Amino acid sequence: MGVFITESEQVTTVAPAILFKAIVLDFSNVFPKALPNLCKSVEIVEGDGGPGTIKEFTLLQG
Repeated sequence: MGVFITESEQVTTVAPAILFKAIVLDFSNVFPKALPNLCKSVEIVEGDGGPGTIKEFTLLQG
């Protein structure tokens, strides 16, 4: 297990509110659909999606 830190800056025409919703609130649904060759599934282990929620990301071996 380790810690990975990455930063990226992108220019987009998408409204900030829509982008925030997609990245932060809907990430569990968007990530597997956007990168099906990388992410197998995202499941909530504990919580209801609010602060303190624990999610398990299952990545595909490659």
